[in-house]
Amino acid sequence: MPDHLPDDDRALDPDRADLANGLAALPRASVLVVGDAMLDRYVYGSVTRVSPEAPIPVLSVERELAMPGGAANVVRNITALGASAAFVTVVGDDVAGSDLTALIGGQPKVEPWMLVQGGRPTTVKTRYLAAGQQLLRADRETTEPIHPKLSERLVRIATDAMAACRAVVLSDYHKGVLAGSAAQAILRAARSAGRITVVDPKGQDWARYAGADVLTPNRRELAEASGMPTATPEEVVAAAEAMLAAHGFGAVLCTRSEDGMTLVRRGGATLHLAAEAREVFDVSGAGDTVVATLAAGLAAGLALPVAARLANIAAGIVVGKVGTAVARESEIRAVLSPASGSLRKVVTREEAAEQVERWRRRGWRIGFTNGCFDLLHPGHVHLLAQARAECDRLVVGLNSDASVRRLKGPTRPVQTEAARAAVLASLADVDLVTVFEEDTPEALIAALRPDVLVKGADYRLDQVVGAELVRGWGGRVVLAELLPGNSTTATIARLRG
Repeated sequence: MPDHLPDDDRALDPDRADLANGLAALPRASVLVVGDAMLDRYVYGSVTRVSPEAPIPVLSVERELAMPGGAANVVRNITALGASAAFVTVVGDDVAGSDLTALIGGQPKVEPWMLVQGGRPTTVKTRYLAAGQQLLRADRETTEPIHPKLSERLVRIATDAMAACRAVVLSDYHKGVLAGSAAQAILRAARSAGRITVVDPKGQDWARYAGADVLTPNRRELAEASGMPTATPEEVVAAAEAMLAAHGFGAVLCTRSEDGMTLVRRGGATLHLAAEAREVFDVSGAGDTVVATLAAGLAAGLALPVAARLANIAAGIVVGKVGTAVARESEIRAVLSPASGSLRKVVTREEAAEQVERWRRRGWRIGFTNGCFDLLHPGHVHLLAQARAECDRLVVGLNSDASVRRLKGPTRPVQTEAARAAVLASLADVDLVTVFEEDTPEALIAALRPDVLVKGADYRLDQVVGAELVRGWGGRVVLAELLPGNSTTATIARLRG
């Protein structure tokens, strides 16, 4: 194993505390990513009829979403772990290239080097979905190598950028950025600088990555490159060992889908990791999550088996999400130190949006209501019961402490947002609680896109924040019956005498 690659056979079986300590070290990591960036577009809608022109479904488009994909998704996963990233790639001089540059530039802790080649299309993968199912994927791309002069510039920039990073990732999607001698030139520069190198490979010619510290193929990619079967763990090990011997790699971490992962190291014990996923919704981008977590761990000084175990947990999280997704530091920590009971219902806005999308894929109607819920009383319980009766899953938006103070005055809230969220989450009618900092829940409603919006009957329809949004995408607004004689303000006044 190369001297600069953290490794320790004693770390083959770390406990949860060791993994939690390793996770805590990730924010000090800095990783350079070089590779093929792409734009992942998702077009969501509904299908209610078949086209009269051909036996195909007609998608009535309801919303569209654009996300960084490919090597750009590796960067997104690195920053989701709290680590920093430098990113060197090539995009086209088109709208997709501009969109991708804006998405990457808007991420914190990223130093982007988005080189532009005129006349070259930016890779775009557009997925069309209805009722949680993908109907079609349309790709717009070129696999031609980038211009030789631009390739030389890319290598120079990458070599300079690695001075501030401890690990270098080559994310090769065979779209031309790492074509020719570029990959080997970057690997040579990284070795000279003493940097750890992690490669997500493509194709059969792995000689292009000779001398890399770790490769992260899936089972099919390993079989194609080695020409050997990889159906069983033993076959995976044999194929990986053949590639280690042929190309001087330090290790191969092979992802085996529902069978987990296998880590094969030159001169070290083999490690088989069982899959961590509880449920699988979408495997898009899972490989990006693995390489990002592994590289961040190695850059933070973690032993290779520890970094591999964290990568395995991260992969289990991301395949339970919809679309090109990330595994956040908080989500990995929750796996390592799971919240007990109802506290699992208290999540961030991003986590709420991802959970809602999973529910929506099952065909469940999503309900939403919001409030301060300072001192929970029977009127609140009555409203929440009505809201839950209108939907299959109910999300409650909770005003933060700062938001309550702005709305109710400096003496409120009586209870902190953590206490209020915990009480709400303990109710059977509440499926998810998320805190919002704004004075109104409009941005949260836009992020969750509920099917049903519920408020008390003391509001008129034209006073309900988010009503126009919800009706705009075909949802309903419900005014719930109030239970007379219940008021938080009145209760506080009585308590204060």
